[in-house]
Amino acid sequence: MTTFDLNGTAVATSQDHPHLLAALRDELRVTSPKDGCSPSGQCGCCTVLLNGKARVACQMPMDKIEGASVTTLEGLAAEERERYAAAFAAHGALQCGFCTPGIVMRVKSLLDKAADKGKVLARGDAARHLGAHLCRCTGYVKILDAVDSLAAGEVPVELPTGGIGVSVAKVEALELTLGDRPYIDDLRPAGLLHAALRLTDHARADVVRIDTSAALAVAGVHRVLTAEDIPGALRVGIIYTDWPVMIPQGGRTSYLGDVLAVVVADDREIARRAAQLVEVDYVPLTVYSDPVVALSAKEDAVWELDGNVLSVSRYARGDVEQALAASTHVVEEIFQTQRIEHAFLEPESTLAVPVGGSQSGLHVYSGGQGVWDDRNQIASVLDVPTEQITVELVSNGGAFGGKEDMSNQAHTALAAWVTGQPVRCTLSREESLLMHPKRHPIRMAYRAGCDQDGLLTGLWVRMIGDSGPYASVGMKVLERAAGHASGPYVLPTIDVEATAVRTNSPVCGAFRGFGANQAQFAMEGVLDRLAEKVGISGWEIRSRNVITPGKVWGPGQIMDDGCLGARACLDEVKDAYDKAVAAGLPVGLGLGLKNSGLGNGFKEIARAVVRFTVEGRVEVRHCWTEMGQGIHTVALQVAVEELQVDPENVDVIVDTTRELGAGQTTGSRGTLMGAGSIADACRKALVDGCRTGVDYEGEYRVDWTNSMSDGVENPIIHSTFGYAAQLVVMDSATGDVDHVVAAHDVGRAVNPMLCEGQVEGAVHMGLGYALTEGFPIDSDGRPKNDTLRSLGIIRSKDMPAVDVRLVESPQPDAPYGIKGVGEIGLVPTAGAVAAALHSCDGIWRHSLPMADLDQQEHWVDWNGR
Repeated sequence: MTTFDLNGTAVATSQDHPHLLAALRDELRVTSPKDGCSPSGQCGCCTVLLNGKARVACQMPMDKIEGASVTTLEGLAAEERERYAAAFAAHGALQCGFCTPGIVMRVKSLLDKAADKGKVLARGDAARHLGAHLCRCTGYVKILDAVDSLAAGEVPVELPTGGIGVSVAKVEALELTLGDRPYIDDLRPAGLLHAALRLTDHARADVVRIDTSAALAVAGVHRVLTAEDIPGALRVGIIYTDWPVMIPQGGRTSYLGDVLAVVVADDREIARRAAQLVEVDYVPLTVYSDPVVALSAKEDAVWELDGNVLSVSRYARGDVEQALAASTHVVEEIFQTQRIEHAFLEPESTLAVPVGGSQSGLHVYSGGQGVWDDRNQIASVLDVPTEQITVELVSNGGAFGGKEDMSNQAHTALAAWVTGQPVRCTLSREESLLMHPKRHPIRMAYRAGCDQDGLLTGLWVRMIGDSGPYASVGMKVLERAAGHASGPYVLPTIDVEATAVRTNSPVCGAFRGFGANQAQFAMEGVLDRLAEKVGISGWEIRSRNVITPGKVWGPGQIMDDGCLGARACLDEVKDAYDKAVAAGLPVGLGLGLKNSGLGNGFKEIARAVVRFTVEGRVEVRHCWTEMGQGIHTVALQVAVEELQVDPENVDVIVDTTRELGAGQTTGSRGTLMGAGSIADACRKALVDGCRTGVDYEGEYRVDWTNSMSDGVENPIIHSTFGYAAQLVVMDSATGDVDHVVAAHDVGRAVNPMLCEGQVEGAVHMGLGYALTEGFPIDSDGRPKNDTLRSLGIIRSKDMPAVDVRLVESPQPDAPYGIKGVGEIGLVPTAGAVAAALHSCDGIWRHSLPMADLDQQEHWVDWNGR
């Protein structure tokens, strides 16, 4: 037993806990401190005050707590809580909100300490001390703006309410700041059991025997489940059903995230301890961790899947070889990008609750990016009709594409189905790093030519990407990389081929940018090399080749007036570019485009329901996952715009009780398609008089795109594109990035403040991608990085200033002219950094990351020929 003062009240724990965080959350039910990485203490999400000083709770053993005073956000005075919440909301200083309560407690400690010394907390000091905290969403800029406001004693300006184009506060901003809005791991229904997963010890091995007896013998263990307990489908997947929920005895593992057993117990610690007691006998096999080697291997890398080629995407226009032979200048380069971990702050968590009696239904709480897909796959695993499964979205603590595929949803649902009790499964950070898909490392062979004036003449590209063992959306990532291989430029001839390879590396799938980042790092690189040969600036060669309406892009699409945004972004940064050059500063420029929506022939239909309740409220039901990007706020603003209602009376809801699903919240399409479908529903309601109790269903569809394989001369590959130009200026004395100018065409900024936050966060992520981040593996398929700190994510003190300039060049026929902003934000960044570094030292870079070489990929030689 440990006794201490908690928020002014004496408490005593009755259980043994590994650290203070576990005592607070698991026994004392204090949930504002979040668990992002316990017990490593590297994210800062669980920061509390211990005897008045900021401390990371998961690093505090219970013997250090005896007799101490512990303060959490719940214990602050109401006025102080309101002040912090209002400041963070007013400055847009949070997105997913998972890290925010811990940051607030650190800020309180810093402000109190400065006040005790009679000082005002300086921005630089705040940035340095916030280095103990990770925020993957905001880029820290608006967090520091909020801290400045608090330090100055300013009363936050109450943000306006309104519809499209107004910087209203993010939905749930106050509750998220204070840790009052629960995430899945905060939910605790009566009778809750906990599940833990037993992962494989070998990336590729035959599973000879699985012995669960030792785990079952542990006091508090209810069940140990294996593949034999699955009543329905063994495999799931959002495109191909090739991902085993569990590997059975007699099966074969294909990467280190494969699950062998699920332990269900009274509490998390018992479940995790017992999971390690599941004994497994293996016959280890050759691990294919290099896609070049896997491509030429004579055996299948993955269990029961034929061949190691997941997909090949190709297209060509004109005679590239002839064009290159006639070009005045030709450059040839091999580019290599790295594997990247999403590092969302909230580890994957699922809660499944039986409803209506024995095995008659489940209510599943999921943070996934496609709850209708979750529902369908869970139903297939349990072999029940989809009507028996309801999946409710609990807005998650970040995703960036990494929560498209199911992680532990099927395992949790199975455990609840079998036990008849509520079951929650939350991955540890180490399990999360092993299980979910990463950004694809891609090797790209580029040959590009131009004439004497710098006009591009031809482009030849070959790509090979490591997709890991299971499909996820890997084939679509390489398809997208192929489609975006030429960037936002006019090419009279082009020849592109991209191959996704199955290996025993971590699964690779969706990640913000979705292949466009990798391809345009290479394209921007060859463009800068050509500019040097021609003797013109990086800005000038882009200006001469930028896509314009009526011109043919990439796979053959004739671009509409939406592409005027590319020129507008380029022009927006011209003065800053010229100023930096005139001052003799090292400078680099990147220009990029990124589609919004799936395209490539996919029929996309989004639905929404607007309903007026007898209580006088307006329900807005949509089909998109809120993961910090602000889709709930967009939904609210569209309803306010169309219905002219008080936003205080609007409830935004996402669950599968209505058939609204549009697949994954991916491709920067949530704002575009969500706004379209909600606006349609609102307009139908207005025509009908907004009657109470009626489901007014709206729809927005994009069903006119073509696949690259359709054989159409000028296919419409994508309906919408966003554009961005980024200028990176270096400090010539230190070699560090001094500041970034980011001009982004969003079509229409539904909420300018949230748009700015998306860009700032994307620039932060893009700088990490360019310079420091990586997730390399060894020859056995095991990641070399197993902690958040080892990932190389840029901390607050190292984040440069970002000058965001929103450009609004509307997309024809899109709702309100919207284009989207989530992914384009980091597409130009790496290319701009590479050019700035070259401006510093004259060295051309071709591999990412460019500052930490230990994070790079090292494959056998391959040149695409």
